[in-house]
Amino acid sequence: MQALFKNIKGDRLIWAIAALLAIFSFLPVYSAASNLAYVGGSGNTFGFFVKHFMHLFLGFAIMYGVHKIPYRYFKGLSMIMIPIVIVLLVVTMLQGTTIDGANASRWIQIPFVGMSFQTSTLAAVVLMVYVARYLSKIQDKKISFVETLLPLWTPVFLVLILILPANFSTTAIIFLMVMMLTFIGGYPLKYLAVVIGAGIVALVLFILVAKAFPDAMPNRVDTWISRIENFANGEDTEADYQIENAKIAIASGGIQGKGPGKSTQKNVLPQSSSDFIFAIIIEEYGLIGGLFLLLLYSWLLFRIVIVSQKSDTVFGKLLVLGVGLPIIFQALINMAVAVELFPVTGQTLPLISSGGTSIWMTCLAIGIILSVSAKREQIKEQEINDDNPLEILSETI
Repeated sequence: MQALFKNIKGDRLIWAIAALLAIFSFLPVYSAASNLAYVGGSGNTFGFFVKHFMHLFLGFAIMYGVHKIPYRYFKGLSMIMIPIVIVLLVVTMLQGTTIDGANASRWIQIPFVGMSFQTSTLAAVVLMVYVARYLSKIQDKKISFVETLLPLWTPVFLVLILILPANFSTTAIIFLMVMMLTFIGGYPLKYLAVVIGAGIVALVLFILVAKAFPDAMPNRVDTWISRIENFANGEDTEADYQIENAKIAIASGGIQGKGPGKSTQKNVLPQSSSDFIFAIIIEEYGLIGGLFLLLLYSWLLFRIVIVSQKSDTVFGKLLVLGVGLPIIFQALINMAVAVELFPVTGQTLPLISSGGTSIWMTCLAIGIILSVSAKREQIKEQEINDDNPLEILSETI
């Protein structure tokens, strides 16, 4: 165990925050999973606990492995992974399956393993790394929009178009994050305006085509529109049913909460262990538990910004922000949905909600951030050694 801790590099506070979030997740996931266990007929809640533990164990193994890779290698890896991701998204559209009644075409079945994988989450991480690579490449260069069309925007729009039919919320979040990163990376504002305009036009065309040929994508566009309309009008629908139960859970939690495992709304709230787990956390741990969680994500955001600022290259700075900020943004959206500040989106709470793909991709992103901070530590150690005459003497001998 000591050897393992010695090999852990990078920002120790980020390691600590990730560990705290993971440890904290066990009780609410175990509590909320009781509904799934009894609805499924097995009544075995311990199985969900073990499954969540295995997801987190594999996630932290991914985080550890990725953080040992020098971050400069992610430039080349992103170039290799973009075409692979596009192929995976196409395959997912063709063989998409329904998971617990959720939309088909979000998950791909992994052969011989009996597991499913949501390819859009991998695509999001790979795309942010790819965009960070390209922006670092054109730093301090005068570019035209046409020059960036093929190498930058073609992969972005290909990925977004392939995700859009099955998952509008993820598409919108990825698009927003890409816009944010290109803005931070110094991409010209006039070109960004063109891209945003093109994105809006493409979305409108997609909606019109989907309306004209409803059999091609049954119910998807209608679901998006109805969710937005119902959020604005407060009409009684299935999404509203989820929100109302989430608000009841939050209201009944009070300041201190009912206590671990004592939630009652988990028995009626759909997706209580994933999309609406924040409501269960408030019900069981109260406002104190909710604020503690918000504090951890805020602390993580602070460390992400610190690691970005301390990076020795432009690519490192953009890479950290590109893969790190979406984690915080997703967490805020999940919380906002539970308190009805945002329409229902189906976004999980990073490192808290059950679900393997979400945990693994969050750990992958954190591993990349830790790789950047590990490089900074290595440089500092080298500078100390260079300034130490005894070290120099020992090396000469």
